[in-house]
Amino acid sequence: MGGTSSAEREVAGPVTTGRRGAVVAALMLSMALAALDATIVSTAVPQIVGDLGGFSVFSWLFSGYLLAVTVTLPVYGKLSDTFGRKPVLIAGSVVFLLGSLLCALAWNMGALIAFRIVQGLGGGALQGTVQTLAADLYPLKDRPKIQSKLSTVWAVSAVAGPGLGGVLAAYADWRWIFLINLPVGAVALWLIVRHLHEPEREAPAHARVDWAGALAVFACGGVLLTALVQGGVAWPWLSVPSLALFAAGLALVAVVVLVERRAAEPIIPGWVWRRRTIAAVNLALGALGLLMVAPSVFLPTYAQSVLGLAPVAAGFVLSVWTLSWPVSAALSQHVYRRIGFRNTAMLGIGTAALILFAFPCLPYPGRAWQPTLLMLLLGAALGLFQLPLIVGVQSTVGWAERGTTTASVLFCRQTGQTVGAAVFGAVANGVLAARLGGAGDLDSVTRALDSGSAPEATRRAIADAVHAVYLGAGCAAALAFLVLLFVAPRKFPVLKE
Repeated sequence: MGGTSSAEREVAGPVTTGRRGAVVAALMLSMALAALDATIVSTAVPQIVGDLGGFSVFSWLFSGYLLAVTVTLPVYGKLSDTFGRKPVLIAGSVVFLLGSLLCALAWNMGALIAFRIVQGLGGGALQGTVQTLAADLYPLKDRPKIQSKLSTVWAVSAVAGPGLGGVLAAYADWRWIFLINLPVGAVALWLIVRHLHEPEREAPAHARVDWAGALAVFACGGVLLTALVQGGVAWPWLSVPSLALFAAGLALVAVVVLVERRAAEPIIPGWVWRRRTIAAVNLALGALGLLMVAPSVFLPTYAQSVLGLAPVAAGFVLSVWTLSWPVSAALSQHVYRRIGFRNTAMLGIGTAALILFAFPCLPYPGRAWQPTLLMLLLGAALGLFQLPLIVGVQSTVGWAERGTTTASVLFCRQTGQTVGAAVFGAVANGVLAARLGGAGDLDSVTRALDSGSAPEATRRAIADAVHAVYLGAGCAAALAFLVLLFVAPRKFPVLKE
């Protein structure tokens, strides 16, 4: 075998190509588990509710998982920098699989929600550590290959999740949605234990885990994200529960800052925001999470209600961006090697902004190929935007800071998605209320359309609501462009390998 690259020697020791291939397979399986579990439950909700009851709280099957994943990302990032990637990934996988088994054994909706949160506690380790290991295993010139593979796995899993969940619920039992994780996760875990060998490193003389900071981050993130997820859904935005949660969240932000400033090894170190490159990428990918809500949440409703497509066809309109995104990401290396990480990302997000702003210009009711073409182009633009930023920012830090950096980026993107769901949901419902004289929100209107009882004016109102959401998404893309233009350095300070 030929000699290994310096990056491989630094991170994985003298591994052979075959061994590294086994580790990559494990990373892809782990990423598939994390991506599937974010969506696979959606189409099985009727069967789950019919068996366990609890219709009024079933939305927490998704919210609880999302909250647990998001708030644990910074914690796992810091732990992986302190103790290594392998123990964190193994621990996270075990927790995730334990949560999956418990979900399959749930006896009521409350238990299922609690076990979904356990799953999310493991899912945070899977997402962050997999992305960090991908950068550890490959030198800079090869990182686009592994990142594009992970992007493909994420995209395919996210699209296939609802369909797979529906098939299992209809032809087997909804509990198989969680049981199927066990053999797949067991294979990934075995590959990691057997083939991932991190070199021995000099352990810190007094390695301290900032448990107070971890608890403060978890509490703060949980309270604020709960306020965003449930606001306007479980209670009005200006109600006592909503205002109390936001007030408690802001108080906990102050607690986090105080605790982290005093910690010897903080979970969220200050340098994450003091370094221009990392701060700019965090903000830009937060905006990405925000704008992704527009197509992923609202486009299927638009395709069915306005274009009159069947659910399968509506899903295809959305899924085409998962075809162009990985291809564009894989090819982005040829662009950023010529013009740099920042300029490539600006090219991608600038194009994405134009595409999002073009969506409201589509004719009413229009033809299915029109939004499909826009989604195909949007996926290509976002592939050109996201991957150069992730590869670029990971290349500006050494091994000991890479986990924390990657986790901060993913945390901001996840938080952006949560904020986007709350903000754009409020925008859509506000436009509908204005167009229909206050008659209902998006959910109630789409249910009326499904029953065939909604008039043409309602369909036009839905089109206007979705157009408003896309305008907001375009503004988020423009904001990301401005962040890269004015905050990010012209040339990323890439470390020599």
